[in-house]
Amino acid sequence: MTTTDRPTTAKRDTYTPETLLAVAVSVFNERGYDGTSMEHLSKAAGISKSSIYHHVAGKEELLRRAVSRALDGLFAALEEPRAQRGRAIERVEYVTRRTVEVLMAELPYVTLLLRVRGNTQTERWALERRREFDQRVADLLKAAAADGDLRADVDIRLATRLLFGMINSLVEWYRPHPDGGAEQEQLVDTVVRMAFDGLRTG
Repeated sequence: MTTTDRPTTAKRDTYTPETLLAVAVSVFNERGYDGTSMEHLSKAAGISKSSIYHHVAGKEELLRRAVSRALDGLFAALEEPRAQRGRAIERVEYVTRRTVEVLMAELPYVTLLLRVRGNTQTERWALERRREFDQRVADLLKAAAADGDLRADVDIRLATRLLFGMINSLVEWYRPHPDGGAEQEQLVDTVVRMAFDGLRTG
């Protein structure tokens, strides 16, 4: 083994599918998925393309793993007890809160999810799953309106779009603070308050 071989070998020994995924998501978000090649991923990771193929079949598998991580977090929130029980208005407020928390916790992965355009099978699958999640939240808003807990003069379809528009816009400007526990909680509270203070009947 030569001196120049040692750092590369060490990197290969310590690289994991999780760290490779994190690098891939960063590159996808920077260059766009379509604009990213295996060569770009190889250079960013500091490992050979063959080493990447040792972990995954290709960049589309990395994309699927990445968007699955974001989607799993969002759908898990829908299954939590407070999202399943109680009045619809309380459930949709809770889901909104958890959606913002998932976005902040998985920011690069949710950012990528929101940027897929449907050009590949994985992207189309991700878009369909996004639509499913959005529909389930929209159904909660409709149920809250039917319960009389939302203002009758507000169009539910428009309210749904505005709610998701506000939440999804966070990926464009939110950046975690090193000591941001209180800051994150304040942001979550603000989003929920701004959305539902204007929607609730009382």
